[in-house]
Amino acid sequence: MRFDIVTLFPQIFHSYLQQSLLKLAIQRDLVQVRLWDFRLWSKERMQKVDDKPFGGGPGMLIGCPAVFDCVEAVQIDDDEPAQLVMLTPQGQRWNQELVKEFARRHHRLMLLCGRYEGFDERIREGLKPREISMGDFITNGGEVPAMAMIDSMIRLIPAVLGDEASHREDTFSQHDFWEYPQYTRPRDFRGMAVPDVLLGGDHSAIQRWREEQSLLRSQQRKEHGE
Repeated sequence: MRFDIVTLFPQIFHSYLQQSLLKLAIQRDLVQVRLWDFRLWSKERMQKVDDKPFGGGPGMLIGCPAVFDCVEAVQIDDDEPAQLVMLTPQGQRWNQELVKEFARRHHRLMLLCGRYEGFDERIREGLKPREISMGDFITNGGEVPAMAMIDSMIRLIPAVLGDEASHREDTFSQHDFWEYPQYTRPRDFRGMAVPDVLLGGDHSAIQRWREEQSLLRSQQRKEHGE
């Protein structure tokens, strides 16, 4: 899978790309991540990309020219066209079903990261991106949401996790259930003991216990509005 990240701050991603599973996936050529600074497409003095909104209002808006030119140039960087995604609080809520949909349907994504007060509306109208939101909160830009999208999707790429069954038991991977409690050594820590069922070696009993705990935890979280 290939990710093209269109951003004003590509340096934010440098450390992220050098860590953990993503680093290994890139080294094994399972994932490609390309960084594109759309400021480089600006023809304005000092490579300016933002301006005051017509009609007044706070902050600055990212204008059309540099974004359009960058996105169009990046699209032809590969034979396979990318699905353009705009990271915005107004977008569709990102969840595990969307993760699976995107991983199944798209082999290349272009993630458009905003800043300041957002984008000129004509970027939505003209480029027609898929709009995605991480939730009902505001971040300083689209870079952290872009990382969240990448992190959630690479888990579904064959061979990235190593254990192919691992992601199937994640929270939300099975009918929106929360994952069951899990334990490791020591068996007793500060008076908190591992449930006996997990120590007996009866795999059918362990499976039943895990299913019951998953259902119970899911019900409790829903009752508390989580």
